[in-house]
Amino acid sequence: MYDYLIVGAGLFGAVFARQATDAGKKVLVIERRPQIAGNVYCEEIEGIQVHKYGAHIFHTNNKKVWEYVNRFSEFNRFTNSPVANYKGELYSLPFNMYTFNKIFGAVTPEEAYAHVERERREAGITEPKNLEEQAISLVGRSIYEKLIKGYTMKQWGRPCDELPAFIIRRLPLRFTFDNNYFNALYQGIPMEGYTKLVANLLDGIEVRLNVDYLEDRERWDACAEKVLYTGPIDAFYGFSLGNLEYRSVRFETELLDIPNFQGNAAVNYTDLETPWTRIIEHKWFTFGKDQEGKDLPKTIISREYSSEWKPGDEPYYPVNDEKNSDLYQQYKALAEKEEKVLFGGRLGEYKYYDMDAVIDAALSKAEEVLSEK
Repeated sequence: MYDYLIVGAGLFGAVFARQATDAGKKVLVIERRPQIAGNVYCEEIEGIQVHKYGAHIFHTNNKKVWEYVNRFSEFNRFTNSPVANYKGELYSLPFNMYTFNKIFGAVTPEEAYAHVERERREAGITEPKNLEEQAISLVGRSIYEKLIKGYTMKQWGRPCDELPAFIIRRLPLRFTFDNNYFNALYQGIPMEGYTKLVANLLDGIEVRLNVDYLEDRERWDACAEKVLYTGPIDAFYGFSLGNLEYRSVRFETELLDIPNFQGNAAVNYTDLETPWTRIIEHKWFTFGKDQEGKDLPKTIISREYSSEWKPGDEPYYPVNDEKNSDLYQQYKALAEKEEKVLFGGRLGEYKYYDMDAVIDAALSKAEEVLSEK
């Protein structure tokens, strides 16, 4: 008999398992996939840590979370400085002085600000009704047309004027030459990869892989006092109220016999004509500026294609429109009546979580339930 059965060996499940175990609880972790670490799973190929489910860059302003993850892995000093490719023109992301210089010819922050303000005024949008109007009201039409419109349409599979405005709550404009995409005090990637980080979190804890909890739920429920479920909440209830919708991502990964494909970890393709949203070159997450390829003469790239999710696909991003948000609230009401089962993580809570927020939420959940009498 276990104190806790944890369904899912991703970050939320692994952190909760660690905290419960350290509190003296007997824990079993089961995982549907053949490996731990959920979507942060990394696999080493040709000496390169490959992010199998898309790029994951740890960034946070939360000192408690940063100190916690550093207990389980040493992090490098990777700084995320993506590049935007619009029909062969290259732009800095985030939108900064390099971007404004290329789009407007602006040299000083004052000139750049004047250009953006002029475009905002010309648009005359005071109450944005959709994502397109929201973006133009924030950054003007020039930046929107080249760096937001095509990428967003590919990401969501819908025209921007059919997407809700709240998807883009803000678009930071930096009137500096700072290329650091994340405005976070702490940033980096585990030097041995995320799989090793999760393995360290689960050290000494019983883990069973290739186990689908929902196929034999009664048996698994019977083996523990409490269950932490991190899978899709609608699947837990047999989709009885309907399917929650997601966007999915398909990856085409190639091993190339050259040392350097694009010179950067991430290049976003912001025109609508290019079918992929971005290309990741994995070696630049870890190995620094190995331009001559002396240490690693090969490289690995992944093209990412955003796609409409259908049952059986891997869910990535919740579609937090009004319809899906209302449906989730109905499932959440059912979940709150459960006496034995806790729900957590991006699928269990139908919520897009950055990694630091996942860890913080798992720590908070563990603190809450482990302190109960």
